[in-house]
Parts: sequence; structure tokens; C-alpha cells
Amino acid sequence: MSTKKRILFISNEMSPYVDGTSFADTINKLAVLSNDNNMEVRCIMPKFGTINERRHRLHEVVRLSGINVSIDNDDYPLTIKVASLPNARLQVYFLDNEDFFKRKFVFNDEEGNFFDDNALRTVLFCKGALETVKKFGWPPDIIHCNGWMSALIPMFIRSAYKKEPVFSHCKVIYTISETTFDEKLGKDFLKLATINDNVTKKELESFKDINNIGLYRGGATYADAITFGGEAVDKKLLTEFSKVKGKKILKYDTESDLTEYLQLYADLAK
Repeated sequence: MSTKKRILFISNEMSPYVDGTSFADTINKLAVLSNDNNMEVRCIMPKFGTINERRHRLHEVVRLSGINVSIDNDDYPLTIKVASLPNARLQVYFLDNEDFFKRKFVFNDEEGNFFDDNALRTVLFCKGALETVKKFGWPPDIIHCNGWMSALIPMFIRSAYKKEPVFSHCKVIYTISETTFDEKLGKDFLKLATINDNVTKKELESFKDINNIGLYRGGATYADAITFGGEAVDKKLLTEFSKVKGKKILKYDTESDLTEYLQLYADLAK
């Protein structure tokens, strides 16, 4: 009997919880489609304060409690919550932190200003997602990352986490989506993303612009496959990553029924 392939979706947006771009709905559909096609599926996203826990029936996963993420010599605790995706038998895990994710707004304050700590929030989410998978003890065959907030994950898996058995055989897909902010994350982003001696300045070079485009570039650079999540993808990124030697590329198609993604998952998981 063949073993089901495991696919993990890591995203800062997914309908019906957070709808930042049009690809939030696509991630939902891909998770359901993969699940319906005999794949074992799990999803991870931040537990933003805009997500109604009662409506979506979130509850804490006690066995995953006690995760502390170390960033720049400080430790940040995470509470892991879970919900079943409506109309699908698959689980979505939410990373919660009182100081960084619980606020009433997602990336901008009530006056529209980009949060000063979005750099730290990004690193916390990426490291927290990988630490959560380690605690699962559930080695994925495919990790599909979507959204600028997940951009460090392909690089982390190729560097700081490359010796972790749970990630030793996984392939990573990164989706370049529409640009959603023009601000920079701040000069401390690259410092925060450095993990001891396991992530070097050289490995962070592709993120050096520390803006939305820079994050997409970094995520795509370290991924095994690249997809495009919208018609309005930045033209520079479209040109840069439409043809990259050694990577599988899936271009955006308005007529796609998403089965191309299933084929991509199957090809990478061989």
C-alpha cells in the first residue's frame, strides 16, 4: 500500500481567515483539492487578532504548548491553536503570541502605518512555523509557502534547519504573489533573521532590499519550485524568475483549474 504524500501549506493568508490578496482563496482551494486527491494536508498561519476564534472554532493544542522561539538572544513563547477548515477534513494550525499577533490589525495600524515590528513578526512566524513542524514529528514531502511573511522559510530549510530529520527530504515551493506594501521592514531585519552561525550574511543577500519585492526574491531564490499567484506580480520578479535553471516554474493562468499544482506536487514528491 502506498503512503500518502504529505503537503504543508505555510501562509500569512488563507480564506476564510485572512484575505490579503486573491491568492488567499487559492490557498484554501489548493488545500482542499490536495486533501481530496489523497494527500495528507496541514496548514500553518499566524493567529492574527482579526480572526474570530469562536466563529472559526479555534482551540489550543495542549500537546504543542511550550514552544519558545529564540530570536537575537530573546525568547518568544507561542501558543498553538487549531481549527478544521470549513467543509474539509483537514486542520489549520495558528501560531499565537500575545504581543505580536493578537492586535486588532494585521500589518498596519488603525491610521494605516506599517507596524514597526513587522520584521520581528516575520522572523517569529517563519521560525515558529518550522519549530511547530518539528514538534508535530510530521515530516512533509512538500512545503508550499505563500505570502511575504513566509519568505524566510525556504532559506531556513536550506541552512539553519537542513540537518533536522523532519525536513531532510522535503521540497519547497514558493509563490510570488502581488506586491502589497511599499515600506521597508527596517535595518534590523537581516540581523534578526541570522540564526547563530547557521544563517550567514551571504545567505541573506537576496533579501537585502528588505521590502516586499526583496522578500519575494529571497523566498524564490531558495525554493525548489516557483509559482506566480496573480496577474499583478512585479514585472522585475516576473522576468527574473520566469525561467530559472534547475527550478520548476508554474506561471499564473487565469483559466487554470489548479490541477497543474497537483502535478507539480506529484513531480516534486517523487
